[in-house]
Amino acid sequence: MKVLLIGGGAREHAIAKSLVKNPEVELYTLMKNKNPGIFRLSKEVSLNSETDLNAVEDFVKKINPDLAVIGPEAPLGAGVSDLLWDMGIPTVGPKKLPAQIETSKEFMRNLFKKYDIEGSLLYKSFDKYDDEVDKFIDKMTELGLDVVVKPVGLTGGKGVKVVGEQLKDNEEAKQYAKEVFENNIGGGKLIIEEKLIGVEFTLHGFVDGETIKFMPPVQDHPHAFENDKGPITGGMGSYSCPNHSLPFLTDEDLESAKNIMKKTVEAIKKEVGPYQGILYGQFMLTKDGPKIIEYNARFGDPEAMNLLPLLKTDFLEICNAIVNGKLKELNVEFENKATVCKYAVPKGYPTNPVKNKEIVVDEKKIEEKGGILFYASVNEENGKLYITGSRSVSVVGISEDITEAERIAEECINYITGDVFHRSDIGKLDLIRKRIETMKKLREK
Repeated sequence: MKVLLIGGGAREHAIAKSLVKNPEVELYTLMKNKNPGIFRLSKEVSLNSETDLNAVEDFVKKINPDLAVIGPEAPLGAGVSDLLWDMGIPTVGPKKLPAQIETSKEFMRNLFKKYDIEGSLLYKSFDKYDDEVDKFIDKMTELGLDVVVKPVGLTGGKGVKVVGEQLKDNEEAKQYAKEVFENNIGGGKLIIEEKLIGVEFTLHGFVDGETIKFMPPVQDHPHAFENDKGPITGGMGSYSCPNHSLPFLTDEDLESAKNIMKKTVEAIKKEVGPYQGILYGQFMLTKDGPKIIEYNARFGDPEAMNLLPLLKTDFLEICNAIVNGKLKELNVEFENKATVCKYAVPKGYPTNPVKNKEIVVDEKKIEEKGGILFYASVNEENGKLYITGSRSVSVVGISEDITEAERIAEECINYITGDVFHRSDIGKLDLIRKRIETMKKLREK
C-alpha cells in the first residue's frame, strides 16, 4: 500500500516509523528538509515546501498513493487535505475549514461559545488596536485577572505571550497587543484571554468525523530552561505514565477533558463539516477542572514521540478507520509503559538559535542504551547533519516506570553532540512532585 507522508520533523519521523511497522506500507514523503530518519524509511522523497500545492499535486500524480497522512499544521491551513481528497486520495488530516480549530483561535473560542462547551474562559477578539483593547484589559485587571495575548493565526507556537511570564503586567500586555497589529503577527488579529492558573497537560484523539478514540494524556514542557524558566518554545520534552493518566489528574478530570473534546468534534461537524485526523487538546487543569487553552489539528510535537511508540494497534489500520469512518469498530490499544522524551535544541533557542552548525548523533550508542531516536529540524548534506535553528533531535526512553524511562532518555541524549542543549529535568520525580503540589494547593483554596 502506497502511503504519502507530508512533513519532515520529529513528529513525522514518529509517524513514518509507525507506518512502516506494517510490512505492506510503501512510504513516500514530501518534506522541505532532508530529514535523514524519514529519508531512510521512504521509497521516494520530494524535497519541497509542505504548503506548495503544486508540488504536492505533482508528486501525487507521479506516485499515485492509496492514502495520505499530513503531519504539520501549515499544510492543513493551506488546504492540502482538501486538495488530496479532491484528487481521490483519502487523507488523515482535517480539511481547511475543520482545521480552523487550530489555525484560527477566534474560530475555536467562538465555537465553544456558540455550542456552550464547558472548559472555556473569558476572552474577546480584536481586528485592530483601539480603545476597546485597553478597555477589555482594564476590565480584566478590575476582576483581578492577568491576561494572555494570542495572535489569531499560526505563529509556530511562539506568538502567545502571558502576563507573569513573557509580559510583566497587563499594561505591558497592551503594548504587545499593539505590536501584534503593527507587525501583522499571526495575521494581524488577536484574542485576549484570562490567564489560567494550574497545571498543563495534553490529550490526543484519533477522529473519523463521528467517533473519537483517546490516547494516553501527556505533559509537555514548553519553557526553554530547567524548572520551567525562560521563553516558551515548541516543547522541550514530555512524559507519559504507565497507567494512562498523569500524577496530578483525577479520573474525573480526565473524563471531563474527554467530554470537552467529544463535544468539540460534534460542534465542528455541525459548523463546518466532519473532522478526520488527529485532534490534540491542550488543557490547563485548574481548581475548577480542565479548561481548554487551545487545540491543535494534528499530533503534538513532542507528544507524538511519547504516544506512537506505545501503540499496540496497527497505525495503518487506524489511519484507514479514520478516513473510512470506521473508528467505532476498532479497538485502539496502547502499552502500559512510561515514556520520557527529551529534545536537543540549538544553543540560543528559541530567541536567537545558532544555525547551520554540524551536529553529531551516535545512533548506535543510543540504540544500545535502549533509546528511540527521532530526527527533527536537521538537514543532511554530504553525509553530515546540520541544525536549522529549530528543535534538532529527540530521544525517548520507554520503561515500566518513569524513573527508568527518564534515565534512558537522559543517558541517550548525551550521545548527541554539537552546539545544542537540553532540559535534564524533564521526567524527573522532583519536577513531577511540584506539579502534584501545585494542584494540591489550588484545590485547597
